[in-house]
Amino acid sequence: MSDTATTTLSSKGQVVIPEEIRDRLGLKPGAQFVVLGDKDVVIFKVLQPPAPRDFATLVQQARTAAKRTGMRRSDIAKAVAKARRSK
Repeated sequence: MSDTATTTLSSKGQVVIPEEIRDRLGLKPGAQFVVLGDKDVVIFKVLQPPAPRDFATLVQQARTAAKRTGMRRSDIAKAVAKARRSK
């Protein structure tokens, strides 16, 4: 971690990431982060969506796990309907 900069928390709770850090990390508008806080430390971790080829692997793993547990498509539809009713 070589770049250091300061920023200020706005009255709306917003923090600006300094331009030189945004540029170095390749951050674009709409980038999403996980935010961790502990005592006087705040950490922003950029969320990276999986690449399409990685997503295909995740889908296959999910299908294999569902098949192994005996899950059916109708079970998924019921679970989605139940979750929507509970909101």
